[in-house]
Amino acid sequence: MAFDYDLDFDNTDFRKNPEKYRVGRGEQGVLLVEPYKSEILAHWRFKTPEIARESSEKIYQMFLDYKEADDFVGMDMARKFLQMGYTRSRRYANYRGGKKYDKNGEVNDRDIDQEKAESARIFEEKWILAREDEDYLKKKKAHQKEYG
Repeated sequence: MAFDYDLDFDNTDFRKNPEKYRVGRGEQGVLLVEPYKSEILAHWRFKTPEIARESSEKIYQMFLDYKEADDFVGMDMARKFLQMGYTRSRRYANYRGGKKYDKNGEVNDRDIDQEKAESARIFEEKWILAREDEDYLKKKKAHQKEYG
C-alpha cells in the first residue's frame, strides 16, 4: 500500500500507533513520522566522510536498537535515513551545491565532488546492511500483510 500523506502527522505517535504506518516507496515519510524523525534526524549528517561515517554508524546502531526492541517502524525509519544519507550525498557529489536543475529547469552539468561521493559510499554500505537484514525483511513482510 502506498504511503498515506493524508494522516495527521502532527498528532500521531507512530510508536504507539504502528498500524497507521505504511512503508511506501524509498524514503517516503522520512521527515514526517514521529517520534522517529526527531530521534534519528538529530544524528543525520554527511558533509565529510568522517561525519558520514559517524552518522551512518549511529543511525545503523539505532536500526539495531529498534530491531532489538521489536520496533519495525523504527527499523524502517532508520533504513530510510540511511537511504537518504546515500541519495543526498550522491546529489551533492554530482552537482555543486546539490542543485541538479538550473533556474530554467535544465539539468546542470555534473561536477563530481569526491569527498561527497565517499560520504555516499559510506551511507550506502549501512543502507544495504539494513535493507537486506533478514529480520527486517520478515518484519516488513508481516507489517505489510497485517496493515497494508
